[in-house]
Amino acid sequence: MSLSVPDLNFRVIAPALIVALTALIVLLAELVTPAPRKRWLGVLGLIGLLIAAGATVGLWGAPASAFGGMVVADNFGLFLTLVILLGAALSILLALDFVRAHRVDQGEYYVLVLFAVVGMILMATATDLIVIFLALELLSLPLYILAAFKRADARSLEAGLKYFLLGAFSSAFFLYGIAFIFGGTGTTNLMKIADALAKNPRNDLLLVGAGLLLVGFAFKVALVPFHWWTPDVYDGAPTAVTAFMSVGVKAAAFGAFFRAFLVALPAFAFDWRIVLAALAVLTMTLGNVAALLQSNVKRMLAYSSIAHAGYILIALVAMGASGLSSALFYLLAYTLTNLGAFGAVIALSDGERERLEIRDWGGAARQYPFIAAMFAIFMLSLAGFPPLAGFTGKFLIFSAAVETGWAWLAVIGVLNSLVSAYFYLRPIVQMYMSEPVPGWDRIRVAPLVALALVLALIGVIALGLYPTPAIVMATGGFLR
Repeated sequence: MSLSVPDLNFRVIAPALIVALTALIVLLAELVTPAPRKRWLGVLGLIGLLIAAGATVGLWGAPASAFGGMVVADNFGLFLTLVILLGAALSILLALDFVRAHRVDQGEYYVLVLFAVVGMILMATATDLIVIFLALELLSLPLYILAAFKRADARSLEAGLKYFLLGAFSSAFFLYGIAFIFGGTGTTNLMKIADALAKNPRNDLLLVGAGLLLVGFAFKVALVPFHWWTPDVYDGAPTAVTAFMSVGVKAAAFGAFFRAFLVALPAFAFDWRIVLAALAVLTMTLGNVAALLQSNVKRMLAYSSIAHAGYILIALVAMGASGLSSALFYLLAYTLTNLGAFGAVIALSDGERERLEIRDWGGAARQYPFIAAMFAIFMLSLAGFPPLAGFTGKFLIFSAAVETGWAWLAVIGVLNSLVSAYFYLRPIVQMYMSEPVPGWDRIRVAPLVALALVLALIGVIALGLYPTPAIVMATGGFLR
């Protein structure tokens, strides 16, 4: 009897391996690095992320699989890998001064971020449900710790505990879903599940499994009604962690979400797009309406992120190449814009005291015109104002919906975008048209935070004015 040996093509997972190796190096380097120089551990992490990005670009255009088809390096996964690495790099730039000012363990912070990135990359490139689940846990565990990283802050500890308990709950749903799917098809490989469905489109076990899988994904991307953890966790976690969490998890989870439903379930007799369309409407509407009622900037951005998950879900409902490419572009635009918005919150912090109430932003434009202008641009991009990246992303998603017969869903998306303009404009009005509040003269904007904001701003404007290269890359990101 011969044993088959899976193809151990480590080149396919080179980006994840490089980030994992970087995390181990940072972990060891912390032991011998004196406290005043621990900031360089973050720089070391940045270098590792840049090398991983280079390895990702090197894999572009030559699809390959490894480990018996459990992981693939197709353009879809590679595009998401670049988005995740970009988000992580900007997050570390934002955190270099933030973690020192808030007196948290710098080395451990960067190690946890890097290990979370490894899980995100694997989740975006996995084509087997077991690997997706393991990657989900690998990215989740560091984030649970990071959410509670300010151990002296009760709100941070509450955020970490809440995220952990609800995350474990959602993981159980996800795992049960995998069990039902395996029971119905005899496999956890997405392509083989599709083959089994082609032979038997009315598979009741698979229907239950897909529903449980949907619950697991819905929690991670914060779809209504599985979104309740988001405002409290985003508000209580350190702002640098919230910035990273808000973009990295979405990119990875939506990547696996798209791959699971578009690769494994296209031949399903039950049209799951109706359920997803209903979830998209609920998510967009509740997210935007709840954001209207917020006076806290972080909670407003938390509900905003819920609404944006609804917009991205429209692309999954649209299916096809246009829906897929629009989702990839939107995730890139959202990553740059949202990191920039949270970065401005960090930039205008007074040491350990953060200005989170919108009323406390009065007169910011007079004292810090450059930071205020950048924050205003990020808000306008999130609202979908042209000629910024957010407008292009929404235009592509709504166009894909119209092209595939979901025009009513696109109309609801446009109406939600109009509603969102109100709460995005509120902090801008406060900064430019209200009397200055005391204390602005005490704030010193960290140079690295300003650098991260400038890089994000360049990306947001470039994607808005000249989106073609990114759209072409996203269009080439077909699933294998």
